Amino acid sequence: HPSESGFTTDVLALYDWVKARSGNSSILFWGHSLGTGIATNAARKLQEERGVQVDAVVLESPYTNIRDAGANIPITKIYRQFPGFEYLILDSMARAGMFFRSDENVKVLGCPLLILHAEDDGVVPPKLGRKLYETAREAYKDKSKVKFITFPQKLGLGHDYISFNPELPALVK
Repeated sequence: HPSESGFTTDVLALYDWVKARSGNSSILFWGHSLGTGIATNAARKLQEERGVQVDAVVLESPYTNIRDAGANIPITKIYRQFPGFEYLILDSMARAGMFFRSDENVKVLGCPLLILHAEDDGVVPPKLGRKLYETAREAYKDKSKVKFITFPQKLGLGHDYISFNPELPALVK
């Protein structure tokens, strides 16, 4: 069964495989949507358990934690009014051991952190990306390591197309 710890273990195994073959190349974790929680989990675990910092973390369309995401994604709007919404929907992830606490993870990271969010994201509201940025910025000693880039609605990048922006390689550099 998929699990938060299983996803994190998989990313760390992939990191080890890449590290063994990459020489001195930089390695970064890039997570999109649900993957942003996995990326921050893996970066934190790598740092805390091995004393190793990933070279950077890029979070595309992130959320603060899975509970906030479930409470704020537009698809749940109609269900929020019904009794039991929190128990049936929001608490079900916790009962399954899924928390994806990026907001807690970024508080202890020290590597460069780049957060990318489109203003017209219809899946994960941009306010969650901004809140995550503010949490990280407050916690980081070196504030210059935390960056937040928003993409205007007129670009039409939504939730899935930030990676198609031709300016992205220059922004990530």
